[in-house]
Amino acid sequence: MQKRVQSSASNHHNSIIGPQYLVPHYLDLSIMRKVTTLTDNFIVTDINGKIFFNLKSSLISLHDHRLLLDATGKSVVMTLRRKVMKGHDRWEAFRGESTEVNDLIFSVKRSLMFQTKIKLDVFLANNMKEDISDFKVKGSWFERSCVVYAGDSHNIVAQMHKKDIVQSVEYGKDNLMVRVYPNVDYAFIVAVIMILDEINQDKIRQQQ
Repeated sequence: MQKRVQSSASNHHNSIIGPQYLVPHYLDLSIMRKVTTLTDNFIVTDINGKIFFNLKSSLISLHDHRLLLDATGKSVVMTLRRKVMKGHDRWEAFRGESTEVNDLIFSVKRSLMFQTKIKLDVFLANNMKEDISDFKVKGSWFERSCVVYAGDSHNIVAQMHKKDIVQSVEYGKDNLMVRVYPNVDYAFIVAVIMILDEINQDKIRQQQ
């Protein structure tokens, strides 16, 4: 039986982006794709509509950079960047607007993605060997559902599922709900889900 990650102050996984992104209870976030002609932008809110983050395409290179901004949309929390490597997809997350190696927070490697199944490995920056991943993402993108696990364990730190809502003009219909478990860095989880979406969008673009 799957059990959730045990919360303890000594768990080094707890604060990844910063302690301000930890809450002692479950946090349900809604990730909505904002429909524009040129860019792929997202807004992240809680169930009451309070804005937590904005995610924008970097104007430098639309498909290779993403900026995770705070609730005001003015301060950059993280820069997400695709790293082109032979044989697999890889994305890296850096603090603020940096892309310097000493500001690397974590990287995501696609270990499996055929048909509808997804498996991603997440490595924190201090995991140089990368023989064991710090987090794993498994699921089905076709069903818009996935689970984020701590390392090779069955400890769940977050779960994502699709939420069907009435489509508005400004926001697309395909919104995601993410449940972040207590004392898990929710900024980190949002960034991982955004990278997962980007890898999936790449797959769609390649098939077209």
